[in-house]
Amino acid sequence: MRKIDGSRGQVVVHEWVPVGEPSFVALLAHGYAEHAGRHAELAERLEQDGAAVYAPDHWGHGYSGGDRALIDDPDALLEDFSRVYEIAVAEHPDLPVLLIGHSMGGLLATLFLQEAGRPVDAVVLSSPLLGGNPGLEALLELEEIPEIPIDPSVISRDELAQDAYLNDELVYHGPFQRLTLEGLVDVVSRAQEGGGFGDQPLLWIHGTGDMLVPFDLTRDAVENLAGPGTEKKTYADARHELFHETNKDEVYKDVFDFIHRKIKRQ
Repeated sequence: MRKIDGSRGQVVVHEWVPVGEPSFVALLAHGYAEHAGRHAELAERLEQDGAAVYAPDHWGHGYSGGDRALIDDPDALLEDFSRVYEIAVAEHPDLPVLLIGHSMGGLLATLFLQEAGRPVDAVVLSSPLLGGNPGLEALLELEEIPEIPIDPSVISRDELAQDAYLNDELVYHGPFQRLTLEGLVDVVSRAQEGGGFGDQPLLWIHGTGDMLVPFDLTRDAVENLAGPGTEKKTYADARHELFHETNKDEVYKDVFDFIHRKIKRQ
């Protein structure tokens, strides 16, 4: 791990570097309330495949500073992620870049593509928060938001994965804060109205049983943004965290098949 100066304070970036010279760079954006370390298996598989992996704990998450899981300024997270991109490409110039965003990180990855103006060779969006969640948005209509944390059963059908999530001290297990909901609703709308994916090589993966980021709404949002370079993989009954699901081997195979087709190594 290394510490960098983020837009609002200190941000911790997790790194995995392969033995020998890397053949590509992978940037990983994690989801709401969790941290980059929860995606260590994905990062290690990327490392074994030749990637230099950079994965920040977003501001307010993991080992980074800030109030826990408070997303009152999503643009600050986007700016921090852009800084990590700049560090990665400066340290590994001329290597192809893979961008992977999960859940809220998929929303950030989409905004990065739409607004940052920085080249990316391939993108994987895992259960991206692009279609919103009417149930969470309805909480904003309440005078007082109830203290209801994320139920680990919506994370995965795998009970071991549920227990790991529940017992992870770096995961925020408190209720949604109003400023967080307002911030996320705003940037979801911004992404929906932003530019489409065009020829960008991009893989969208999602489980039809996702209760946290509903499949149908996300499918409609992705279809509106999709371009000639967009590919889609869906998994029957799978829940929110596909890399921690009971069918994760199938998911990994699909993702790495896409990476091997789209990342042109030197």
